[in-house]
Amino acid sequence: MSTTGGTRACFVGVDVGTSACKVIALDEAGAVLARAVRDYPLATPRPGWAEQAPADWWKGTDEAMKALHADLPAGYAVRAIGLCGQMHGLVPLDRGDRVIRPAILWCDNRTGAECDELTEQLGGLSSVVALINNRILPGYTAGKIVWMRKHEPRAFEQMRRFLNPKDYIRLLMTGNHATEVADASGTALFDVRNRRWSAPLLEAVGLRADQVPTVYESQVTSGGLRPEVASSWGLPPGLPVVGGGGDGVTQITSMGIVSEGPVGVIFGTAGVVGGAANRCPENKEGLLQVFCGNSPDRWNPMGCTLNGAGAFQWLFEVLAETPGAKIDFDALVRLAESAPPGSDGLLFLPYLMGERCPWVAPDARAALVGLTRAHRLGHLVRSVMEGIVLNIRAVLELILRGGVACTEIRASGGATASPFWMSLLSDGLGRDVVTVTGASEGGAYGAALIAGVGVGAWSDLDRAVSLIQETQRVKVDATRAQLYERQLAPHGALFSALDGIRSMTGPQ
Repeated sequence: MSTTGGTRACFVGVDVGTSACKVIALDEAGAVLARAVRDYPLATPRPGWAEQAPADWWKGTDEAMKALHADLPAGYAVRAIGLCGQMHGLVPLDRGDRVIRPAILWCDNRTGAECDELTEQLGGLSSVVALINNRILPGYTAGKIVWMRKHEPRAFEQMRRFLNPKDYIRLLMTGNHATEVADASGTALFDVRNRRWSAPLLEAVGLRADQVPTVYESQVTSGGLRPEVASSWGLPPGLPVVGGGGDGVTQITSMGIVSEGPVGVIFGTAGVVGGAANRCPENKEGLLQVFCGNSPDRWNPMGCTLNGAGAFQWLFEVLAETPGAKIDFDALVRLAESAPPGSDGLLFLPYLMGERCPWVAPDARAALVGLTRAHRLGHLVRSVMEGIVLNIRAVLELILRGGVACTEIRASGGATASPFWMSLLSDGLGRDVVTVTGASEGGAYGAALIAGVGVGAWSDLDRAVSLIQETQRVKVDATRAQLYERQLAPHGALFSALDGIRSMTGPQ
């Protein structure tokens, strides 16, 4: 283990999430030395909108970094900081780098019309995919810029440049306007095949080339810590701040997935299924999200469903409204366990938030199909959980059809703490599911590994993730897997069957 001036090296990962900033410190063996988390609020000024004040991100980061430094074991010195954060957000800045309006977030769905207009303007879906190998999805940054140009023209005229959420934190840390290829991939303004900004997309949304941040590979140092920030955090001025990555990509890295083989499932409020590829996968229909990986020669094909364990959270909240109800998550899981696999034919479509993958359908709605008088509350709870997992399975099938290898499923996220959720995930996907060290720390763990690679602690990211070890393996049950295999096609067919009803009723 290398030392500097009698101290041992450690590396910090900062994850600017949707609900909180999490920071962790790793040693050169990949062990977590300290961690700190600070929450901040989310605003929903209108239905379907989601905004945050970037100042809250900075306050959370500042407080978390100070707490981390205070808890760092004696004898360790921070060698570098890596950044990770929520993707697709829009932080518009004026010429003085002041924030013009609250940031519009990844989960904001106001831009459907603008995304359609942009796609048509560029010659249709096939033309867009030819340019950037992705769709222009609601939630992505490109549509937000057009929305601001249309609905807030004065703010748009004031905008000197834009940044992604974590890159605003980088600006305050280093003074540099920078991003990296993984986060830039989620703007719908980036040519992921050639790992550069797309001039036709920038022109289409009304931006000049000097209005976007400089883009780096994830492992490149993007600046040094400003003296005043370094002093406040008890760190040396000029400390390297390494590029890092968007959270979807960097969480896949934190599961040890940087080369072809394993596929990761991030099982949180939303759900992400993603693998790694040594070449840029073709995405002809644009049903997947193809992002540049955290290594220079890697890409991450993935699908993000907006309806992961958040649908289970919704059910809990609804049941908790019952007067006198005394219910918790463990009680709900026990109810689900009391019902038979397959919920006696009860099927749940989990599209409470619209959907991005496996269907591009921002106006999609949830549905419960097949109810009879024989169904009880346990059936309902289990069908919600099964519907979430079957939807994740549909995303996995898209990735496999895209030519991505899958030798193993690795899972992370809060739901993996539940043995029943893990068993259901394994059976629903028809494969063993494993958890690994570091995955529970989310993107902050991957960002810390990237920071270490950036300053030479590990030769490359492959070497860094070799430190990650399996912690649990849940074996698939063949009988239950066959049952869910039979349910997969009817579950998918229901989405198409209900499309006509959505068309008649319209968004509610």
